Order: sequence, then C-alpha cells, then structure tokens
Amino acid sequence: MEPNILLESLIDEAGVSRAGLACHVNRAGRARGLDLRYEHTAVARWIKGQRPRGQVPDLICDVLGARLRRPLTLDDIGMGPPGGNTVVHGSPLTGFVERASALWRFDEQRRAQVVGAPAVTGTTAVMPVWEWENPPEDADVSRPGPARVGPADIVMLRAARDHYEQMYRKAGGMATRSRVVGFLNAETAPLLRGGYSDLMGRQLHRAAGGLVAVAGICAYDSDAHGLAQRYFHQALRLAKASGDRGLGGYVIALLVNQSLFLAEYRRSVAFAEAALRAACTRITPALAADLYAMQAKAYAHLGDGANARTCIRRAESEAGRIHPCREPDETGYVQPGLVEVQVAEALLALGDLRGAREHAATAARAPAHDRGQVHRLAMLTRTELAQGEADRAARTASDMAERARGMESRRLRDRLRSVREQLAASGCAEAEEAVGLIDGALRVPL
Repeated sequence: MEPNILLESLIDEAGVSRAGLACHVNRAGRARGLDLRYEHTAVARWIKGQRPRGQVPDLICDVLGARLRRPLTLDDIGMGPPGGNTVVHGSPLTGFVERASALWRFDEQRRAQVVGAPAVTGTTAVMPVWEWENPPEDADVSRPGPARVGPADIVMLRAARDHYEQMYRKAGGMATRSRVVGFLNAETAPLLRGGYSDLMGRQLHRAAGGLVAVAGICAYDSDAHGLAQRYFHQALRLAKASGDRGLGGYVIALLVNQSLFLAEYRRSVAFAEAALRAACTRITPALAADLYAMQAKAYAHLGDGANARTCIRRAESEAGRIHPCREPDETGYVQPGLVEVQVAEALLALGDLRGAREHAATAARAPAHDRGQVHRLAMLTRTELAQGEADRAARTASDMAERARGMESRRLRDRLRSVREQLAASGCAEAEEAVGLIDGALRVPL
C-alpha cells in the first residue's frame, strides 16, 4: 500500500486529530443509519493506504469538506478508483491541485517521506514529459468558486516569482526554499482552488507554474532531488494547463540540468530534444541556447564528440540571437557568459583544454550575479589547473571563495569542495591561502 498523503494533508489542514476524525465519521454515519465504531487506529490505517468499505470514504469527504468549507471528492482524499481522474467543478485539474498542495504542505512541515524521497527513474521520470508533449490538451481550465481570481492576483504571483528567484541567486536555495514554499501554501493554493474563467485560469496556472519551478530549483539546490523532481513535474503540468509551451520548455530545461547532475546523460539528451521539438517556435533564443549547451555537455560525457560539437555550434548561434527585452522572466538566468561556461565544461570533458580555457575565461569576464560568477570562476579554476597553471588557478579560486561566502547552497558547496581538492593536490605556493579561503566559505552552516 502507498501512504495516503492526500488524506493526511487534509486532516492536518482541517485541524482535526485522528481520534476526532473517527468520532465525526461515526456521528455522520449514524445520521445515515450506520453503526460505525471507528477509533484513531482506523484513521492511522487509512493514512497508511487502507481504503475503508462502503459509504465511509464518502463520509470522510463530507466531514473534512465541512471543516474546510469546500467540497471534496474521493480523488481529493486519495480514495478514488485506481487510475481514476474524477472531474469536478468543470476542471480535470482539481485532483492535481489537491495533490500538489499536499506536497507543499508536507514540504513546509519538513515531512521526511517528502523531503527525503529519492529521485524517480525509468518510465516514472519520463512520463510527465511525454504527457506534456502529447495530447490531450486542457480544453477548459475554468472553475467556479466564491473567491474570484483577478488580474491583481496574477500580478502578485509573478512579483513573488521574481522576488524568490532573486533571493535564490543571492542567498541560495537553502535559505529561500522555506519562504517560497510558505508562499505556495498561504497564497497560491487558495487561488488555484478559487473561481476563474478559462482565460484567467490559464494566466493563473502559468504564474503558479513559474513559482513552483522556483521551489523546485531551491529543492535541487538543497540536495532534495526527489522533491525537486516532483516540483518540476508539477510545474510542467501547470505549464500544460496554461497553454504556454515556452514555459514548459523552460521547466524541461530544469529537468535536463538535474539529469546532468545525476549523470543521467541519455535522459538529458532526450529531454532537451523533447523541449526543442514540442515547444518549437515558442522556444526563445535564450532557452534554445541553454538546451543545446546542456545537450553538448551530455554528449561530451557520453564520449560523442561529433554530436557535442554540433550542439555547441547551435548553442553559440542561438546565443547570438538573444534580445533580453524579448525574453520571458524565466529565461533571465541565461545571462552573457552562461553558454560559454557550459561549452567550457563540454570541451573539458572532451579533452579540449585550450578551448575549455578560452570559453571559461570569456564566461568569467562577462557580468553575472554572484551565484553565476561563483560557478564560472570554479570552471575557470578547473581549466587553469588542467593546463598546469596552478598559481593562477589559486588566485581565481580565492576570488571564487570570497564571492561564495554567505550563500547557503549545496550545489555551490559541491563546487567549492571539488576545487579545494584539486588545489590541495597541486602543491603550488599560493594554494594554501586559497584553500583556507574556501574552508572559510564552507564553514557557513547550512
């Protein structure tokens, strides 16, 4: 049996104890002429995945729905028929919203079964991308409700996405995650459960998708890879509901980046191909450049130099077409130098030390926010060490360590540790000071 996190989340949201729910279900049953004698142990079994018989699931919907002041279906409480997708309120997304908000609630509470979940592989990892790319589309995402969603709500969600993205860039995912997840619970979930037309609903799902993607980025930066993957899958579903193929392509780029980190190189190539194919004309030059650059890294790690270099040429061509004023907010991360640092990593994997060094140096000279600059300086340090310039690498690493100080990010810590090990092994005169600076940056508690 799979744990019923939907039911557990609704019980928690309703503010009722397990014994209390059992008592309310017994009372509701008596009103229907049923003699029920459930106790808290029965509710514990339901949460573990057991489905009670007869009318009891309907009674649970009634009891929890009354406390939450909104109607609940069997799918909402995790007791619908296997593979079922009950359509209520005119939208097939209702069950998805309840499942998504359950995840947000448990993440905010730091539930171990959610935060510590491993990343899925195989068909389970691929299916959300396949479902995004293929029919059916959402014909109507409208939903009736007493609290009507309006343009001001969309503006608020977009502003929040920008705010938390900037916070992530400055402070790291560890510091930002609790804040963006708290916002999803307090502000985004009630809006998704509100009332809206089809047009307003598509704008709402797009804005919510951008926020959920930032939550996934923060989870990825915190080493919670299973959780990050679930957020990315949620964002992809919201992107499909919005009808914005470009947003979906951006979310897939996040999945490609995570797959690269997890050394799932063939999946990285396939996901990038799906984004480029399905989003087609909705892919902007910035996003296309990043997707091709990540493909190049994946091919390089697979030892396929020909395809890697083809993707490098395509990435550089797309980068030359970028007009920042024509790009959506989400692709703002594709700043000058990003493609160069990605290409440097691909060339380093291919053994082209000179080319890697040239691209890494170009990337480091380009303006970027502090987080991006740390990654670029780390790559430049690696290429300088690979070319035997240990003293120069030590100076570059010192600059990197100073910029990284105060950021709460496991991905940056991975970079710092990797550079530290290589510097310590070089034995150059200036390495000791650089290693000390890196150790200072690493002592920041996470």
